[in-house]
Amino acid sequence: MEPTIIYRQILQAAGRHDADRPALSLEDSETWSYRELSEQTHRFANGLLSLGVKPGDRVGLLLANSLEYWAIYLAIGRIGAITVRLNWRLTSEELDYAIADSGCAVLFAHDRFSQPLAFLADVQSAPTVVTVGYEGLAHKPENWDGVPSVVDGSMFVDCSEPHVALPASEDPCMIMYTSGTTGRPKGAVWTHSNTMWFAAMQIMRWGYTSETVTMSTGPLFHVGSMEDHMLPTLLAGGHAVITSSGSFSLDKVTRLIEHHGVNNALIYPFMIYALVTGNDIPAERLRSMKVMTTGGSPILPWAVTAVKEKFPQIRLEQVYGLTEGGGISTVMSADDLDVHPGSVGTPLPLTEVRIGATDQPFSESIGEIWVRSPSVSPEYWGKPEETAATFVDGWCHTGDLGKITRDGYLYITGRTKDMIISGGENIYPAELEAILSDMPGIKEVAIIGVSDAVYQETVCAVVVLDGTSVVSHADVISYSRTRLAGYKRPRHVVFELELPRTDSGKIRKNVLLEKFNHLGTSFEASNQIN
Repeated sequence: MEPTIIYRQILQAAGRHDADRPALSLEDSETWSYRELSEQTHRFANGLLSLGVKPGDRVGLLLANSLEYWAIYLAIGRIGAITVRLNWRLTSEELDYAIADSGCAVLFAHDRFSQPLAFLADVQSAPTVVTVGYEGLAHKPENWDGVPSVVDGSMFVDCSEPHVALPASEDPCMIMYTSGTTGRPKGAVWTHSNTMWFAAMQIMRWGYTSETVTMSTGPLFHVGSMEDHMLPTLLAGGHAVITSSGSFSLDKVTRLIEHHGVNNALIYPFMIYALVTGNDIPAERLRSMKVMTTGGSPILPWAVTAVKEKFPQIRLEQVYGLTEGGGISTVMSADDLDVHPGSVGTPLPLTEVRIGATDQPFSESIGEIWVRSPSVSPEYWGKPEETAATFVDGWCHTGDLGKITRDGYLYITGRTKDMIISGGENIYPAELEAILSDMPGIKEVAIIGVSDAVYQETVCAVVVLDGTSVVSHADVISYSRTRLAGYKRPRHVVFELELPRTDSGKIRKNVLLEKFNHLGTSFEASNQIN
């Protein structure tokens, strides 16, 4: 699919008679029309060209949710460069790896993230940092002495159409780093074709129009909060509403739904649980809502029933997918949630799902889930071995285990990879184990995920000390704070004399989970108690 579609539909909207209709809103504080989105995108595109950015160069984004996030993302793609979406929760060490691995030439960063980027002063080939004001005018942070940087506004002024060729369909558009199973994150690459097809597939499934008002409640560095729902809404001429980065507030989200007349929203499971168990949110705030999509983990049956009873006009739909697999792979229709409880549904249009190498459309036997569609990532950036293992003949080997019923419904039964899902974020224990093993006094460590009432799972570190020094629970937490993003840090730390192992020497994490899962809590259990 030609990448020019996105620019014809979104950026050239400024020349249409309805160019002043709303395109993007940041909560209820600011709204850009399609005309303003086009002008801002061209402003950043011309600024990038003036910085010497060429097609194929990588440009990092370390930005909180904002209107400029969209403008800069579209600008990078418009001139044929590649966006590197960076998680602002990462530590300096983690950011250093992703920036170096991708080879960023330029990095856009909100000034609120100056502290974790201070290390760039000591990097020989550091990218040029464009400082963007988070609240008010941008300024160069005081702790950035030695960091090559410019301030947004000094050269980002030309709003005319940039004089540069459009990228080709198969050119890389975006790199999103996912946690690594072997200790280092991998950059999943999306081409312009992947991006456009994924938007088209969602329009086929949900029928977005200019009347669609979509809200995303997650961080824009995730595919689930940007390419899921928001991009197809903009392509259809609708209105996309962004929530600010920070802690979730049910009162704020429901007020925004009412304020903007939101009829389509991405809401994470823990938010839905809060919505249906809270009694202080007026139901009329959600009267405009038609479709509520959720993902990250299967929604609990009692919550499905509660949504139907409390908000009968809302269609609650569960989705399953991963960045490498092209975003959304399956959708569980609201009509079938009761018939197939626990299932993540049937394939999105133009998507194939199968279990392992079988050619059958169903498989009652459990195996690895493979997905294939026009939106599946072609590769991991600069990692040929990992690419060859994951992407085979157009199929993405997801690392998830499942089965498909005879009538085509996919059920997730486990993971081939050792992975924890906490609040929608994928956490690979191997990465944490490698870092915590460096801590003085620790002989070895095993990371497991224990049940959590809000986030589905949280991290538990099972630690064996080497006897050379005294190490406390607080010491492990403090050490992890310096080297790991907040969502990856252990919430529980326990000490053992040794770790249980198989005859071949592998750690028996199932034994550890059985022993320590009580440290966590179950939302379903806590809801029943309350």
